[in-house]
Amino acid sequence: MTVPSAHEFHWQSLACLSSGRVYHSLADVGGQLYMVGGCDASGRPTSALDLYSPEVDRWLSLPPMPTPRAGAAVAVLGKQLLVVGGMGKDQRPLKAVEVYSTEEGKWRKRCSLREASMGLSVTVRGRKTLFYNPFYISYKYSLMHLQYEAFNCGRQCKRLVKAFEVFDMESRTWSSLPSLPCKRSYSGVLWDSAGHLCWLGGLRQGGIHQSSKFTKNVNIFDTNQGKLDTVPLKTKRADFAAAIVRGRMIMAGGLGHQPSVLDTVEAFHPEKRKWERLSPMVTPRCSATSIVIRDRLLVVGGVNQVPSSAHEILYVKEEEIL
Repeated sequence: MTVPSAHEFHWQSLACLSSGRVYHSLADVGGQLYMVGGCDASGRPTSALDLYSPEVDRWLSLPPMPTPRAGAAVAVLGKQLLVVGGMGKDQRPLKAVEVYSTEEGKWRKRCSLREASMGLSVTVRGRKTLFYNPFYISYKYSLMHLQYEAFNCGRQCKRLVKAFEVFDMESRTWSSLPSLPCKRSYSGVLWDSAGHLCWLGGLRQGGIHQSSKFTKNVNIFDTNQGKLDTVPLKTKRADFAAAIVRGRMIMAGGLGHQPSVLDTVEAFHPEKRKWERLSPMVTPRCSATSIVIRDRLLVVGGVNQVPSSAHEILYVKEEEIL
């Protein structure tokens, strides 16, 4: 596949949110963009559910969730949104699990988690959804049977770690892979179509009595060969939007050494093995939520001193926007 050159990428502003939003979740259901929960401009978790309509370039309000929350894990199961855990109004993790039917326009409560959880990772396999929480326990949820199966996740702490492990869903066992070069947070994680798992930027944990520092590298693990490679960054940054668009890793916005948030955007060229500068985002911000729909990167909300209502799309110029 021929990757686009840097000058072919273009940003455009789309309809803003009704108010600033951060720590919300995005989901693609049949090519339609849904935004779930998050914290509003006052910092409180919200129960809002919104749908972006590209035909009229506006956000449509849908029936709110029964439970206000931010940072929830969201899985798409056919025409349904499964919303799990997150942070509630009292700033504590939630057990609540709810399902929204995009066809019926209705919410339904499901079996709660055994442990209140936030910061969950989620993956879908068939009609079963796997939730991973490194602080407590992991679950496999069956929408058909409305029940959970629990298994050990192997970690019971909140410290940064270099561990790199893989879970076999058939044997239900964990295996260790080569450890990461450093402990880091606020980084980006991407998986490309060639089987490469990539860790981008972020903050590297300092030693004793040392502060964290920005990571200057991208670590790329080849799952086919079992090898870990390293590529230097052009701009050190953390808490940015990351995605793969048309075969190129993208890093947008975030925090850097500058006193203000970043608007700079860079794309990695896999053949040249170097980062190239793209046009900047219209609105500088960090902590933005992003999603790729039909090879277009949408960056929604985030923070620029206060929660942002910005909504922008990155696309290749000769294509239609949406």
